Order: sequence, then structure tokens, then C-alpha cells
Amino acid sequence: MPLFDLFWAMLGFFIFILWIWLLIALFTDIFRDHDTNGWVKALWVIFLIFLPLLGALIYLIVNGDAMAKRNIEAAKARDAMTKEYIRDAASTGSTADELEKLKKLHTDGVLTDEEFAAQKAKVLG
Repeated sequence: MPLFDLFWAMLGFFIFILWIWLLIALFTDIFRDHDTNGWVKALWVIFLIFLPLLGALIYLIVNGDAMAKRNIEAAKARDAMTKEYIRDAASTGSTADELEKLKKLHTDGVLTDEEFAAQKAKVLG
């Protein structure tokens, strides 16, 4: 029977972790909602603390669609911030700096006329 006990212990641990994750998601959503005032948020928190299972189910039924929309908006905002950071980190300078570097490479003989024209069009385009 030890294998059976191990199975039930693992299942219980999984359900416990799932429950903690759900509560974190619910509390995060409660405080992310800008349309709800502070008193309603406080009532939801009290409801989730004193009647956790019933409170979680009711919150998901009442606010499930809005919760999904807020998650999508938050993901889009994070994606936009990440893309902006990557653009800022990857930029090597202004267009004039890039053209100066290309001109130096062209005069040093590293770039041919065709390569210089192609790279110049790329920087300007």
C-alpha cells in the first residue's frame, strides 16, 4: 500500500499547489481591476478568506470574462514593453552614425560600391 499512499500524497500536493495558484490569480485580478472600487475589492478579499471555495467559484462565475480580458490586456502591455526594450537595446545609434560607419567602411575598401548602396538604402529605408 505504500505506492497507493504515495499516489494520494502526490495528488493532495498537486491540488494544494493548484489551490494556491488559483488564489494568487484571483487576488491579482481583484487588485488589477480598475473598474471596481476599494470597498468591493475589500469585500471580495474577505469573502475569499472566510469562504474560500465558495468565494472562488462565485468570483469566477461573476468576473470570469472580465478576468480573461484583463489578462489579455496585461499580456499585451508586457509584450509591448518587451518589444520596446528590445528595440532600444538593439538600436546602434542614429541614422547619421550608421551612415558615417558605412562611409568609413566604403572608403577603407571593406565595402564595394554595390554593397555600400545596398546598406545605405537599408539604413535610410
